[in-house]
Amino acid sequence: MAIVEARDLTRIYRLGEERVTGVREASLTIEAGEFAVLAGPSGSGKTTLLNLLGLLDTPDSGRLVFEGRDASALDERSRARVRRERVGFVFQAHQLVPVLTAEENVALALWIRDLPEEECRSRARAALAAAGLAGLEDRRPDALSGGQRQRVAVARALVNQPSILLADEPTGNLDSTTGEEIMGLFGDLHKTGQTIIVVTHEADIAARARRQVHIFDGRIARDIATAAAS
Repeated sequence: MAIVEARDLTRIYRLGEERVTGVREASLTIEAGEFAVLAGPSGSGKTTLLNLLGLLDTPDSGRLVFEGRDASALDERSRARVRRERVGFVFQAHQLVPVLTAEENVALALWIRDLPEEECRSRARAALAAAGLAGLEDRRPDALSGGQRQRVAVARALVNQPSILLADEPTGNLDSTTGEEIMGLFGDLHKTGQTIIVVTHEADIAARARRQVHIFDGRIARDIATAAAS
């Protein structure tokens, strides 16, 4: 089953009188259970494509189908619902609320859906455990290491049980050892059936995925299956 099907996506930004192409005629399909990376140098269009796939941005032309629904036919309220309930986002900066505990930061994604308090708490604890943080639920971000904070961000992305997890340079602010731990976490999540796309410009990070989509100057240059690192 295809989670996302993109056909000839093009996104052009207008900066005053200048037109900058973020993505040009990009086509790819992400099947359920895949672990893929969008790889390429800085400025190549990786993040733009990720934002299009996750419905954070809209293309100027082309077609995007998300779980069988034509995204172009959705109004903004429906797009927001898809993002909230079907897509999990992890960014380079963890973007945690400093005054909230780890559990509360994760539960926040459920509170905005007006779910019962105990359900929010229970699901938040389960997501933290899945991210390797059982026992640290009551710690605030300043009492966690950089890697632990990013794991909270991963748990927050997982708590809605999304069909796809999108991560934009999730190891960019981490040292190499901690970055490897986070990629190991993504590998473990993939083994449970989670569909994952990671944006990276680092070859060793890209090597952890089973599919590498290389992007240059806004275009998909190569789309190859790989034998992922263990």
